[in-house]
Amino acid sequence: MIDIDRIRAETPATSRLAYLHNAGAALMPAPVAAAMKQHIDLESDVGGYAAADRESDRLDAVYGSVARLLNAAPDEIALVENATVAWQMAFYALPFREGDRILTAEAEYAANYVAFLQVAKRTGVTIDVVPSDSSGELDVHALERMIDARVKLIAITWVPTNGGLVNPAAAIGKLARAHGIPYLLDACQAVGQMAVDVEAIGCDMLSATGRKFLRGPRGTGFLYVRRALLQQLEPPMIDHFAAPWVSRDEYRLRDDARRFETWENNYAARLGLGAAVDYALDIGMGPIEQRCRLLAGRLRSGLASIRGITIRDLGRSPGSIVSFTMDGYDADAIVRSAAAADITIGASDPASTRIDAELRALPPLVRASPHYYNTEAEIDRLIGHLAGLTHR
Repeated sequence: MIDIDRIRAETPATSRLAYLHNAGAALMPAPVAAAMKQHIDLESDVGGYAAADRESDRLDAVYGSVARLLNAAPDEIALVENATVAWQMAFYALPFREGDRILTAEAEYAANYVAFLQVAKRTGVTIDVVPSDSSGELDVHALERMIDARVKLIAITWVPTNGGLVNPAAAIGKLARAHGIPYLLDACQAVGQMAVDVEAIGCDMLSATGRKFLRGPRGTGFLYVRRALLQQLEPPMIDHFAAPWVSRDEYRLRDDARRFETWENNYAARLGLGAAVDYALDIGMGPIEQRCRLLAGRLRSGLASIRGITIRDLGRSPGSIVSFTMDGYDADAIVRSAAAADITIGASDPASTRIDAELRALPPLVRASPHYYNTEAEIDRLIGHLAGLTHR
């Protein structure tokens, strides 16, 4: 059971806001903010270098916390500035040549797809989009039919930025392993709202952020790289932390995933990330996922009862991102109207998932993303507000 009263007491903004924008940036719990503030105070007292030295054990422990969250080993974890940097460091470390193929999904995120396009322009690789099945999930059977010797990467967004979709990450991983193809999983919207087990999923690389459902600070993210693949990858950019300068004409890459890091980083934010991971682990990812699905289901049911609202979600078992449109209102107008009523939601532009948006002829969508610290009353408050708009 989740102690909602305690958690909401440790999330002060919940006393004045119905905050349902966790797919954008969730509210940090008090222990996360405290960890960051304490380190900033320490830096102001003794200087940044001395503060890092004093907190070296706690800073190193963040790798272990992230590893526990993912069922990985600490040496398979790199801590970076955000999920995009994590994804890019993995993607651009892969050697592509003309004729190679990248397989991806219809709902792939824009930041990833433009990287595919850049590499295609540079090297001549082909980007092939795997069609979706009747539910809207990536069609695993179609994926299997598309695999041949030229496929050098399967890169999938697990939980896209809108549409509620949860792609079949583990089924994709099974195919990738069977064919010996590297598998890069964008878990930016998955980590923090559902259990993530890289061994069960079978991914070789996974990127994620701190600021979304994990409830960490902005400017934090991490990369997982399976140890078996790690030694085959040279990061696209290095410094003397990632690759010590061992002689006049030689550098030597680190043996662990920290070869994807650089020497300088935000230590206060890193401690905040560690506190956020520990906070989630203390609650338990199973209960968190269960409550997220419960609240999102309640929201979808309520929206379905309002005339003029169209739910735009996909998949057999949608997650905690609820997207919809309302007749007579554009997405931004709905977001502003909700904000005036102290309800925080967001919007998603078609350009963020262009292929999916074009196939479904989607306009900008309203995006509401409840988390475990929300209450049923807050869900009903949003439903009631939207129902009121339809009567105007």
